[in-house]
Amino acid sequence: MDFKIKSREDYNEHYELSIKSPENFWEKIAANFTWKKKWNKVLDYNFQTPEINWFKDAKLNITENILDRNLKDKGNDLALIWEPNNPNDKSKTYTYQELYNEVNIFANTLKSIGVKKGDTVCIYLPMIPQLSIAMLACARIGAIHSVIFAGFSAKSIADRVNDLSAKVIITADGLNRGEKHTPIKPIIDEALEQCPTVKDVIIFNHTNIDIEFVKGRDSWWNELSKGQSTICDVEEMDAEDPLFVLYTSGSTGKPKGVVHTCGGYMVYVAYTFQNVFQYEENDVYWCTADIGWITGHSYIVYGPLLCGATTLIFEGVPSYPDASRFWQICNKHKVAIFYTAPTAIRSLMSHGDEFVKTANLSSLKVIGSVGEPINEEAWQWYNKQIGKEKCPIVDTWWQTETGGIMLSALAGITPSKSTYAGLPLPGILPVLLTKDGEIIEDSNVEGLLCFNTPWPGMIRSIFNDHDRFKQAYFSAFSGYYFSGDGAKKDKDGLFRIIGRMDDVINVSGHRFGTAEIENAINTCEFVIESAVVGYPHPIKGQGIISFVVCSDLEKDTTIKNKKINEAVVEEIGKIAQPEIIIFVEDLPKTRSGKIMRRILRKIAEHEFDSIGDTSTLLNPSAVKHIIESYKKQTNL
Repeated sequence: MDFKIKSREDYNEHYELSIKSPENFWEKIAANFTWKKKWNKVLDYNFQTPEINWFKDAKLNITENILDRNLKDKGNDLALIWEPNNPNDKSKTYTYQELYNEVNIFANTLKSIGVKKGDTVCIYLPMIPQLSIAMLACARIGAIHSVIFAGFSAKSIADRVNDLSAKVIITADGLNRGEKHTPIKPIIDEALEQCPTVKDVIIFNHTNIDIEFVKGRDSWWNELSKGQSTICDVEEMDAEDPLFVLYTSGSTGKPKGVVHTCGGYMVYVAYTFQNVFQYEENDVYWCTADIGWITGHSYIVYGPLLCGATTLIFEGVPSYPDASRFWQICNKHKVAIFYTAPTAIRSLMSHGDEFVKTANLSSLKVIGSVGEPINEEAWQWYNKQIGKEKCPIVDTWWQTETGGIMLSALAGITPSKSTYAGLPLPGILPVLLTKDGEIIEDSNVEGLLCFNTPWPGMIRSIFNDHDRFKQAYFSAFSGYYFSGDGAKKDKDGLFRIIGRMDDVINVSGHRFGTAEIENAINTCEFVIESAVVGYPHPIKGQGIISFVVCSDLEKDTTIKNKKINEAVVEEIGKIAQPEIIIFVEDLPKTRSGKIMRRILRKIAEHEFDSIGDTSTLLNPSAVKHIIESYKKQTNL
């Protein structure tokens, strides 16, 4: 691809053009791709409505740019490396030709059961090659895929399936994760009791466990695919047709179905992958994220494969069979670019340096971080122990909604500074605003991170709820996309992310709305009301703490704790369980009845003496009681 930034001067030129003339800039980038019909207009948008159109009226298929285009020169090159959970099991690889064949076979399989352009298909699979194959097969025939993280509960699955009116679910018998071997087909069966639109369930046999089959609905992947052709013509898609819907938590209870479209997303993830990581031919690239989240979509599947890269998919966890696993995989596959989360870095750092020393990491050229801001101590350890002080660190900031990386160093090109994400990428014009909407010009002043111009990879809508899209992202400040994050900028223009400004908790890079966790807790018959906040966690970045008002406060809390956690697991999944549950008599509220989570966050952070003025609360005495309860129940 002819859009690689090779020097700081290149970056300056790209950035200047992208801001002065965004249409000319992105038109030059888009010219690197295969289009069935060129656009009539590069950009047409209105942030008031809001409506965003990139490459208007252009026609394409993203898989033609991933597969067909790469066959001639890269057909025998590795596209995917799959590393299984158990290090004693054999890795599996796919060349671009083999991936082309597998995607076409499964695309034809989907067509054989009636899946067509515009249909929605849910995917609930572990981290196996079939997950990426299923995504690409959907994209090839114009079906909209929605990957559901294979750790969510039946209730969470049902909510997403019903919101999408999905016809098909693709799943597996079970998954392997460290020492755990978990059946997942029963979770799908439970979910589908509430999902009338699903007519077909395709199951990949991954763990060879016995499962129940529903006659007329369930089929084995391999049996259904038997005899299907390795040729499948691509469906012609409009640039603004939906490519996928991915659900993310918001500050209200219902997750938001973020819609990304075919043309702009393709251009943006390829451009950002190539330039942030400075990918070079024959590099082995490994992002440790789960494909069930946006990082996996953009920087395991679409971004790398659009650039003809070799991308590694790992089924397991960093601590199994011991804390050397990540580094052993880097050694085994000669990984050049490594992209992981601060949670994983902090966790592995806590095991000491000896596990790092078991592996040869000389192949590494670039190391990256994603999911949340990386703290100073973790950054320094990562730089010294993993990068050996010779690998640039790219600490990337972006969101499910942005589609791709927005703020980051470009490896070895632009400055990398600990605890700072870095400069904006070309095409990105960040603005810091006060809560009153005033632009902050001074450096090192915290503000609200906003954007007043669009970029090709950005969210287009919330599925079936455009009004919520407008309310969530464009209502806070007229004419701006509001990220929900606070940030500040240093004198050199580098951005540092402060954290969420709304009621969203970031646990190990996974976002959960406080409302959705509270809704789950409130289903317990003994709970009157609850309030959930995040607190600093040494490994996860943020942990979840719940303050709960009960009808029978004096009774033993052991059973209550158990039932609350069970409710959260059932409604959302294990990853959203509160680490700490504090039972209280009342919650701090304004006179209009709003719970003051700011006060609860101060208590959770042990800032008991800096809670601030409580005189305007409806129940100021509640704060003292909550602090006493917190100290008593946490043995402070």
